[in-house]
Amino acid sequence: MTFAELGLNPAILSAINACGYTTPTPIQEQSIPLVMAGHDVIATAQTGTGKTAAFVLPALERLTVKSALPGKGPRILVLAPTRELAGQVMESARGYGRGIRPRCGSILGGMPYREQLRLLSAPVDIIVATPGRLVDHLERGSIRLDRLEMLVLDEADRMLDMGFSEDINKIVSSAPKDRQTVMFTATLDGAIARLAENMLREPKRVELAVRTDSHALIEQRLHVTDNLNHKKELLDHLVRDVELTRAIIFSATKRDADELSRELSRNGFPAASLHGDMTQMARNKTIERMRRGSIRLLVATDVAARGLDVNGVSHVINFDLPRFAEDYVHRIGRTGRAGATGIAISFASASERNYLERIERFIGKKLPEQMIEGLEPKTTLRKPAGRSGGPRKGGVPTGGRFGKPGAPGKSSNGKPWEKSAKPAGASRNSPRHEPVIEYRSRRPQV
Repeated sequence: MTFAELGLNPAILSAINACGYTTPTPIQEQSIPLVMAGHDVIATAQTGTGKTAAFVLPALERLTVKSALPGKGPRILVLAPTRELAGQVMESARGYGRGIRPRCGSILGGMPYREQLRLLSAPVDIIVATPGRLVDHLERGSIRLDRLEMLVLDEADRMLDMGFSEDINKIVSSAPKDRQTVMFTATLDGAIARLAENMLREPKRVELAVRTDSHALIEQRLHVTDNLNHKKELLDHLVRDVELTRAIIFSATKRDADELSRELSRNGFPAASLHGDMTQMARNKTIERMRRGSIRLLVATDVAARGLDVNGVSHVINFDLPRFAEDYVHRIGRTGRAGATGIAISFASASERNYLERIERFIGKKLPEQMIEGLEPKTTLRKPAGRSGGPRKGGVPTGGRFGKPGAPGKSSNGKPWEKSAKPAGASRNSPRHEPVIEYRSRRPQV
């Protein structure tokens, strides 16, 4: 099937062709006809499947027919969990809509109200919004949803995870009952199913298999850790690798991301944090610095990194494992892009055992465990299984693939990590019963 066979307006088809696309992805092929036919749709699809165009294109098609309703409110409303994702949706709407020139804009937290009020002072076709800021405008009376024709929830599961459930309900209660509703989600668990039941009318179901096997060019590794100090020592060792050209390090919280990026910077590694408490201007500046190469290490939370696309990321390091197994797939997908190889390294402590088990069940395989000479863990997360049950070869000795010889736990300038002092007799260079596994440098298997 081609885009031309979907029955889209010639002006939209021309814009699609100008972008170099001729054949829809599976999610587009299944969703676009249903949305264009006016059905409510709930689609299960992962990031990277082309889901944005799956709702943007039929939304633009709807705009080729003039609205009969008066008013200034949007005809199409797209809710997104993060400002970065909202920006991508807006970019797609403007790119694919260049032939019909819809009036569109963003209502995002962290951005000036003045520009948003100017946008809402005249009739608008498409609004892409984060739920919290849109509710602010609804409560101020600066936006009305009287003439809303289509409501889209992009990454609905993520919005629920972020605590936007109440805001979504307020938005839905302000929208017309006869609107069309389209929902995209990575999972369809109990909370999402209940939300869909309350919001959608006899929805059509589109489901794509979760792509857990799409990272063939990414070598995945696991390092068992004893505690926070051990994690920092391992990270210090890894970031001194000359082949680690650019890395995204995932942290569980905003505060941890800030603290870790400051420690890395103080110890001689160009680093910055990226999280939801930063202003949009600060986030854009940080991402641009990463793209230019002035930042080598980006310490990010899941929310901030959702949809983040930076070329040349050689490594992803899960300093903290994600709570949700799907996020592991999204995280490691930041490397190994555009045909390049990549390395994904995860740290796991005893308190994260359940998260690790969920991830391994989700991806259908065990993460290969590795050790670094002098930094072997005391903790064991898996039951021994004979010769094949222990960590496989692939640990990194000091002075091997991951940097020059140096004392474990020291940074490149010779200073120890902050707050990383160990109790007397707890030196990681003392003899251990665990095997020391020699690393043999190799490229990821393609």
